[in-house]
Amino acid sequence: MTNTKAFILGCLATAAFTLSACDAGGGGGSRDSIRAVGSSTVYPFAKQVAESYARSNPDNKSPLIESTGTGGGIQLFCSKVGADSPDMANASRRMKLSEFERCMANGVEEVIELQVGLDGIAFASAAGGIELNLSPKIVYEALAANPYGEDQTAQNWSDVDSSLPDVPILVYGPPSTSGTRDALKELVLEVGCDTNPQMEELKEQDEDRHQQICTEVRSDGAYVDQGEQDNLIVQKIESNPRAIGVFGFSYLDENSDKVLGLPMNGVDPTYENISSFAYPGARPLYVYVKKAHMRAIPGLDAFLQEWVKSWSADGPLARIGMVASPPDKMAENERKVNELIVMTRADLTGEAESETEAASAS
Repeated sequence: MTNTKAFILGCLATAAFTLSACDAGGGGGSRDSIRAVGSSTVYPFAKQVAESYARSNPDNKSPLIESTGTGGGIQLFCSKVGADSPDMANASRRMKLSEFERCMANGVEEVIELQVGLDGIAFASAAGGIELNLSPKIVYEALAANPYGEDQTAQNWSDVDSSLPDVPILVYGPPSTSGTRDALKELVLEVGCDTNPQMEELKEQDEDRHQQICTEVRSDGAYVDQGEQDNLIVQKIESNPRAIGVFGFSYLDENSDKVLGLPMNGVDPTYENISSFAYPGARPLYVYVKKAHMRAIPGLDAFLQEWVKSWSADGPLARIGMVASPPDKMAENERKVNELIVMTRADLTGEAESETEAASAS
């Protein structure tokens, strides 16, 4: 793409944005502050970056950060381009291909994807509470609605594994709209399910059925959906020594005086174990940005630079529980910010991109 063509397209995108912003009938209206929606796990990190941005840019309004859950945030983000839609979506899992295609269909055609750090799906109990040495297989058999396609009969942890305590299964965790729930399914439940050879075979024969059996969580009270409030999960397990909670590592780190991280496959959920991916629940965290909003929203470029300055291993985000990405990944994402490189369908599918996609990403 030539510089002239890029400039013209950028001007057209800004003009379309401004028209949308002025269209009162469409619920638009001008906006002079940054708006980000999405993951409750990424929320405290985004708030930290917003506070640093506000100190560095006193003439600009502080960004508005909303905790809507990853799925709900991406849905809002992909709804349209314009002042009445978010500039950014925070996500505790990668954007799905179906979400990317919805963005494209709704005119959100240039999306910048940034991996801002790492986190872990932590299982925890109250300090001095129940102690469990978990594995993906144990968690799956305890929480699945129909483990391996059979009726769920486990009531106590000892029903799942005789070495575990003879106390009722009670797990407080994220809702279905949460990226943490998606990561729980992908990194723990499905892995545990596939320890059964028949489930591996089913995956080849009927992927939808496999997905249902391996990721659907029981609804009989053993798993309690606590909403997009990870701090509330901490409070629940703190008040019940027999309960365990599921949330991002940062909340475990922040509340280490109140709760105890439970090992998975004998590996504790620590900064070092997540950084090395030795801990089974390690996962990347993402921020998505509309390139069309870069010139229209004051300070959005500076806000992205604030993310870059904050995500190092000795930066402010690490001090509140984020695990820094490997150096090569940080460098790659800094380049995306500096050059405004947009993601393509091929980034999500791993397929070879077309010449048109390659040109638009350059």
